[in-house]
Amino acid sequence: MTGPESEGSQVRRAVCPGSFDPITNGHLDIIARASRLYDEVYVAVMVNQSKMGLFGIEERIELIRQVTAEYENVVVESHHGLLVDFCKQRDIPAIVKGLRAVSDFDYELQMAQMNNGLSGVETLFVPTNPTYSFLSSSLVKEVAAWGGDVSHLVPPAVLEALDKRLRKD
Repeated sequence: MTGPESEGSQVRRAVCPGSFDPITNGHLDIIARASRLYDEVYVAVMVNQSKMGLFGIEERIELIRQVTAEYENVVVESHHGLLVDFCKQRDIPAIVKGLRAVSDFDYELQMAQMNNGLSGVETLFVPTNPTYSFLSSSLVKEVAAWGGDVSHLVPPAVLEALDKRLRKD
């Protein structure tokens, strides 16, 4: 074996999970911050069969790859099933989640405790940049669908994809 693992050091991996329908500047901020803290950051686009998204899974993956291309240590994949299984399959010991408000914490704490109980995977909470504290994919889609300006909330590639998808001409 060659590389850092052969020298006794371990590659530090984390995952940033979500539906990313679409990815927002808030998501991108958390991914960028995680990419500075870890050697490898996986962005797991979680598949929820019961939800019909605006963008298909492959479209989301492609958009995320475009907007994270500057981060050489970011890998984008989809996953159907438990997040802890994704982590086990890739030897990922940490989940990185952004918290916007106290209401996020209540839900995310339960998820973190369940994930840790199932597999020992730790969850790290990162406070969201105040600029994005109100931001969600659902809100972006709703505002964009009504013709509102979301250009400051999503990367340019996402804005273009939203415009194409929601255009009614």
